[in-house]
Amino acid sequence: MNKPNQTNRWVWTSLIVIFSIFLIIQSSSLWSSGDNLITREKVGIIKLEGPIFDVENVLDDLSEFSERMDVKAIVLRVDSPGGAVAPSQEIYEKVKLISKEKPIVVSVGSLAASGGYYAAAGSNKIVANRGSILGSIGVIVEYPVAVELLDKIGLRFETVTSGSAKDIGSPTREVTLKDREALKSVVFDLHQQFVKAVSSGRSLSEDYVSSLADGRVFTGLQSYELGLVDTLGTLDDAVSLAGELAKIEETPERVYPEKEKYRLLDYFFNEMEERAYGFVQTLPLFLWKLEK
Repeated sequence: MNKPNQTNRWVWTSLIVIFSIFLIIQSSSLWSSGDNLITREKVGIIKLEGPIFDVENVLDDLSEFSERMDVKAIVLRVDSPGGAVAPSQEIYEKVKLISKEKPIVVSVGSLAASGGYYAAAGSNKIVANRGSILGSIGVIVEYPVAVELLDKIGLRFETVTSGSAKDIGSPTREVTLKDREALKSVVFDLHQQFVKAVSSGRSLSEDYVSSLADGRVFTGLQSYELGLVDTLGTLDDAVSLAGELAKIEETPERVYPEKEKYRLLDYFFNEMEERAYGFVQTLPLFLWKLEK
């Protein structure tokens, strides 16, 4: 006689368990959602590390945090010697655009030189350690000339071009005065772009930035005294400053991009990218080079 009741009880118990599991899953999803209003206000941490060539991931991370309602400020952790011109400019422009709506603080690790500093200059504030290396505001183009070596081994290249300047940078011929003038023109133009970007981002006069833009590097302490950074401190200090700028009352929770989880393919492509640097040195670079 009790079997129907027991069956009904079992059915209801099962339904309650299933519904509870569903609620837990939904709550977990909401907790991690950027639109969730009950979570603690966050500061997003993005890393810009190594030579700057492919910056798609960094740009995607900046876009993600700029759109998330729970992320009230962003800290861009820079540890880079610089790299190619256009990618450095892309990060600068993205940072400058987002910083108008949401505070972005740059935290300098060991190095923010050349293109690394270019990228940082668009932020609201820059925080560096006393021993960080910054600056190297300038442009470099270099390439090998292997004419004598080729003569010694008896190897000669025939080159057909559509114009006299098409093979500038070729290691198979001597550099002419015209070549040098053409490359100097490009380097000077890019250098002026760099100076203007730093002047605009740091609210410094172009003349003053130009006086520092001879390729020199500075310590974090020197950079602070020169106005290239806003304050001296650690990553923790940068997070605290970002929280203050965003008017976060409590200690902000740190959040990292989802793709921050390390991927083997990322490691592989980063290695390939660094090795490829040796083959692209004829490109103008915002790069600090420490000769070994």
